Amino acid sequence: MRNIRVGTRNSQLAVIQTKQVIRQLKQAGMNDPVTIKKIATTGDRHLNVSLPKLGGGVFFQELEQALLAEDIDFAVHSLKDITEPPPDDLVIAAIPEREDCRDAYVANDHTPFDELPEGAIIGTSSLRRSAQLLAKRPDLETKWIRGPVDSRIEQMQRGDYDAIVLAVAGLRRLGIAQDVITEYLPADTFVPALGQGALAIECRKNDRDIRDMLRLIHDPLTAKAVRAERLFLQSFQAHDQAPIAGVAQVDEHGDIVLNGAVIAYDGQTILQTTKRGASEEHIAKEAAEALIAEGAMDIIEAAERELHK
Repeated sequence: MRNIRVGTRNSQLAVIQTKQVIRQLKQAGMNDPVTIKKIATTGDRHLNVSLPKLGGGVFFQELEQALLAEDIDFAVHSLKDITEPPPDDLVIAAIPEREDCRDAYVANDHTPFDELPEGAIIGTSSLRRSAQLLAKRPDLETKWIRGPVDSRIEQMQRGDYDAIVLAVAGLRRLGIAQDVITEYLPADTFVPALGQGALAIECRKNDRDIRDMLRLIHDPLTAKAVRAERLFLQSFQAHDQAPIAGVAQVDEHGDIVLNGAVIAYDGQTILQTTKRGASEEHIAKEAAEALIAEGAMDIIEAAERELHK
């Protein structure tokens, strides 16, 4: 019998996600007692700073340090937060079945998106979301918002924003999707963040017992889809906050269908492509090259200049 220590960010959503993973492991046959260790990351401590200015790794570096120091046995991450490959001594041992990957439009009084008045303010921490919102409604204003999901909803309700955009997955895991979501944004036209809705469970590479246990809840189809998405992002060698979007699915034949997009920060230009194939590497490269040929790198570079003004 081993007392397993699980690391998580200290936000309400992160803790709920971690408890869900623990329940899945117990349903799969794990009998060991489990202790949750909450760890404040750089991204959690500096809510007044935009994510691009904080730099990469702000939601996972402290968790990886705890793994390397053997303070915890595995860590539960939102996969889209993992912006860099693990250190040599660590490994992503499992990616469970993905939750809904779409974005959600959440508005005061459930005002439909098309009925928001001119100049209405929508809160988002994502340049990708901001760009796609402005592409549909250039008359609106997008404004940066930080903090946990419940805090963002409170900021909207007290009048700081007319609406906000959040991941459906987080709202569903919190059990509040039905109450707060005004509209589900279709993934084919409002392309989500790469890896959105998926979790990544990280542990030490040499801990065979933990790796074998985590493999019980690994979902190969989710892993295949998100690997294609992450390779697509890496093809641009861009900042993880760049306006690059993409979602992949594995069809009934085992082929991957990847819908990728690069959006100008002001929403005026959207480059989008869909590629299908058996190899994650091949379709990610093919999709990226198609968008680069249309001028994607100029859009990305302009967006990054805007972010760092």
